[in-house]
Amino acid sequence: MSIYVLRLGHRFVRDDRTTTHVALVSRAFGCKKIFMTEVDDSILQTVKKVCEDWGGSNEFGIEIIHDWKSLLSSWKKQNGMIVHLTMYGINIENQSLNFRVKKNILLVIGASKVPKEVYSLADLNIAVGNQPHSEIAALAIFLDRFYRGKELSYSFKNAKMNIMPSSHGKRVEIRKQGKPS
Repeated sequence: MSIYVLRLGHRFVRDDRTTTHVALVSRAFGCKKIFMTEVDDSILQTVKKVCEDWGGSNEFGIEIIHDWKSLLSSWKKQNGMIVHLTMYGINIENQSLNFRVKKNILLVIGASKVPKEVYSLADLNIAVGNQPHSEIAALAIFLDRFYRGKELSYSFKNAKMNIMPSSHGKRVEIRKQGKPS
């Protein structure tokens, strides 16, 4: 079972940083791939560079799609689960997340107004609070609850850079060809 993300929409220039952060959270918190309907090439390059430096280029992918409805239809046909993260859904506190089944999960998050069809196509509409908030926060909180905090210690193979946790300052280990320097 793996988790994938569909980022619906992208308001060029305005959403560049947000969309980048959605992709980075998806990668860092253990998702296998993010599908995007629209994106600036600079975002693809930024995420690719992060994967090259910090690992994950073989474990995390980005795919640009043109027809999100086909993706959702195909997901259902392959017996996958679709979870829409929306402030209009059932609050995550009232959802036991007992759907930890042996199905791939597609998390749908929007950039702007999400089409009505998404609400009916989703198997679950889940809210991280029923107030306006960031899709980045919703994604991170959902993944943290789903993985029960285990994603916080996730590391990637073949990373050139690795953070050495420190209570004071910043320490980064630089590796050459996957070996500590």
